[in-house]
Amino acid sequence: MQIFSIDTGYFKLDGGAMFGVVPKTMWQKLNPPDENNLCTWAMRCLLIQDKDKLILIDSGIGNNITPQYQQRYFTFGEDTLEKSLAKHGFSTEDITDVIYTHLHFDHCSGALNRSDDGTLSLKFPNATYWTNNEHWNWAMEPNPREQASFLKENLNFLLNSNQLKFVDNEEWSFTNIEYELMYGHTHAMMIFHIYKDDQTISYCADLIPSHHHIKLPYIMAYDVQPLETLKEKHIFLEKALENNHILVFEHDKDIEACTLKRTEKGIVFDKLISINEI
Repeated sequence: MQIFSIDTGYFKLDGGAMFGVVPKTMWQKLNPPDENNLCTWAMRCLLIQDKDKLILIDSGIGNNITPQYQQRYFTFGEDTLEKSLAKHGFSTEDITDVIYTHLHFDHCSGALNRSDDGTLSLKFPNATYWTNNEHWNWAMEPNPREQASFLKENLNFLLNSNQLKFVDNEEWSFTNIEYELMYGHTHAMMIFHIYKDDQTISYCADLIPSHHHIKLPYIMAYDVQPLETLKEKHIFLEKALENNHILVFEHDKDIEACTLKRTEKGIVFDKLISINEI
C-alpha cells in the first residue's frame, strides 16, 4: 500500500466560524485572519494505492461551483486535483473509487467537471463513488442551517450517473480501510481508518479539521451538534492515542499529519509529519 497527499488548493472561511467559542484573541495566533476575518484553509484529499485499487478520499471543490461561491469562499492556489494526481504518476481515469467523508461542497464538488455551457460530467469516469444512506438522505433534505453546503444539482447528477453506491447497501470491499460514523459536524459523516503495515492512519475530515482542533473546546460553529462533536472527539482521541494512530488533517494549511501525546492539559499533538513519511 502507498498513501499520497492530494492537494487541491485553498479557500477562506470565517475564523470565528472555524474556531467556534474560542476567542479571537487566542485563535488569531494560530491561523492569522485577513482584514475580513477570513482564515486560509487547505482542501487536502488522500489517495490510497492498494493492490488493484486506487482510492481517493474526498475531492475538494474543483471548478464546479458558481462564481457566487468562488467569491464567497475565495478559492485560490496553484494546486489542483489533476496536478496533484499527475505529480504521483496518476490521472483521473486511473481512480477506481472515490469515498466521501460527507457531501458538503468543499469535500465533494471536485468530483465533477462543469463545462463553459454548464454541462456536468464525471471527473473520474471509471470510478465508483461511495457514501452512506443516512448521510445521503440528510443531504438531499437539508435543514436551513446547512442547506448552502449541499449542492443538490451536483448530488442529483452523481445519483443519475449510476456510479454512486452506498456503503450500507453494498459489501465493503476495502480490506485495509474501515469507516466510522460521526454525527456532530453533520449527520453520519464518515471518517476513515487506513491500515498500512503496523500503522493506523486516521483521516479526520471535519471532526478535527486541523491540528489546532485537537483541543476539545475547539469545535467549529458550522457543526450541527457541537456537544456531540465534543463527545466524539473525546472518544476518538483516547482511542487514537492508545493505539498510536497517525491523524491526517483535511483543512490544515500547514500541517498534513501528526501523532498524539498526553499532557497535564490533555491530549495534544506530538510529532508533526508529512504524509510522504508514512
